[in-house]
Amino acid sequence: MKPAGLSATSREQLSRLLRDSPSVLTADAAARALGTTHTAAARKLAAWSRAGWLARVRRGTYVQVPIESASTDIALDDPWSVATAMYAPCYVGGWSAAEHWGLTEQIFRSLCVMTATRPRNRKPMLRKARFELHTVPATNFVGLKAVWRGGTRVQVSDPARTLIDMLAAPALAGGIRHLAEMLGTLLRDQSKEAAKLGTYAVKLGIGSVFKRLGFLLERDHPAQAALIALCRQHLSAGYAKLDPALPADRLATAWRVWVPAVDTREMKP
Repeated sequence: MKPAGLSATSREQLSRLLRDSPSVLTADAAARALGTTHTAAARKLAAWSRAGWLARVRRGTYVQVPIESASTDIALDDPWSVATAMYAPCYVGGWSAAEHWGLTEQIFRSLCVMTATRPRNRKPMLRKARFELHTVPATNFVGLKAVWRGGTRVQVSDPARTLIDMLAAPALAGGIRHLAEMLGTLLRDQSKEAAKLGTYAVKLGIGSVFKRLGFLLERDHPAQAALIALCRQHLSAGYAKLDPALPADRLATAWRVWVPAVDTREMKP
């Protein structure tokens, strides 16, 4: 589809929007930039989409169609920027943050987004990009770093906070085996970040985090005596599974954690 011609005014407006928001255009941002109402801005974006200059991601959210593209059926250039525009307040976390910080060499097919919103569709496919959305309280937005993706400022969990999220929900790591490997990488290669593990764990106060972290440290990294002691100090009542996705038949009484029947260190990918 060849883009249709625009009037001089419309061309100037679209150029201004693309200059200010090069990654993602939303009706709210367009209304502010053009000094118009949300409804009027949404109509302009929709018209530019019909004309072939923009591609619709979802209602009220668009991305630019490259001038060389023969079709508006384009893939997202940067899902991180789109996630920030659509699911704010949010941050990139879990396996996506782990990839960003070099904690894993695993390749994941979707972008993990931690958001304070409660989207109906937790696994949307938008413009050929897969997203996986997890709701977290806005009060838990700690341990985040800002990175620039093109012209968009995106929040991503720092390495230590990424591990804490994974300890709270091992599925965010792709399972406990991957989580144990990432923990080892953090302790070995990023000692300054590793020092934040205890701080974040205490601040967030999630009981299962201390149980899983204490167990993994005592098993794999016994030299981390201070962090192990911190986990013991904050050990809560009740029991947790080391990995909720796996059957468990052994109770590690000292850490109040149920351990999978198969040693996670020997599990095949």
